[in-house]
Amino acid sequence: MENTNERVRCLIIGSGPAGFTAAIYASRANLSPVLYEGMQPGGQLTTTTEIENFPGYPEGIDGNQMMEDLRNQAKRFEADIRWGVATAADFSTKPYKVTFDGEKVIEADTVIIATGATAKYLGLPDEAKYAGMGVSACATCDGFFYRNKRVAVVGGGDTACEEAEYLSKLASKVYMIVRKNHLRASKIMQQRVLDNDKIEVLFEHETLGLFGENGVEGAKLIKRRGHSDEETVDIAIDGFFLAIGHKPNTDIFKDYIKLDEVGYILTEGTSARTNVPGVFAAGDVADPHYRQAVTAAASGCKAAIDAERYLIEIGE
Repeated sequence: MENTNERVRCLIIGSGPAGFTAAIYASRANLSPVLYEGMQPGGQLTTTTEIENFPGYPEGIDGNQMMEDLRNQAKRFEADIRWGVATAADFSTKPYKVTFDGEKVIEADTVIIATGATAKYLGLPDEAKYAGMGVSACATCDGFFYRNKRVAVVGGGDTACEEAEYLSKLASKVYMIVRKNHLRASKIMQQRVLDNDKIEVLFEHETLGLFGENGVEGAKLIKRRGHSDEETVDIAIDGFFLAIGHKPNTDIFKDYIKLDEVGYILTEGTSARTNVPGVFAAGDVADPHYRQAVTAAASGCKAAIDAERYLIEIGE
């Protein structure tokens, strides 16, 4: 039977700042990249209303607008941008094969994985209701909008403590909503939080829901759930920050690509190379530390340059 798979030199999976920047660089290097946009075209930034910390936008820019600008820039250099979700991958033999939407198979000489990471949420209906209206999963992205306001951070690990610390420099008051009777964070992070006058840790509290007319105005909590002294508590807040972790979107690659214990792709040194020659990773899918648009874009550049050099080395 004739092989009807499509063959490309460079396949980019994902359309956040990492994917689109990789497409810009790969296109200019004449790699004729094909980019599949995935589940969330534009990536996580499309859930952020205003981006104020990306260089070159002194007035700030809407997240959707910025991703549209990046997309158009990639298209200007003739990147082939398509809609579709990667559903399977086979990196056991070259050319590498990635299946989209369960049916379309692309064979690629190089693959750039830029599938991002998804913030974990509590699963409350109110989180979706107030998305972009007080609910956020990134303090460094959105904290600036809560200057002199009251906010809450959910979580008890290092990330939650870091977010609370960061927010305490901007907000007038920071609550930490912690389900257990202790913090999971490292001792030094715990101490910083407990020594901070602006942060109040609410141990043994869980969130039941949020309330407010045109955005978050408060949270309804339950204290010591299941105990004889269980009670519900309302706190007045303007912002509700999730800091219970991210899940990298790497499930379909895990049989071939080395991941850390959480599922982030491990890259070699300061490069974008994975353990599979010709497969590269960029953006939040390989970044548990920074998770910023500007670092994702930079890593997309690195991945495209690494892909170009790889093709030169193998004489393609």
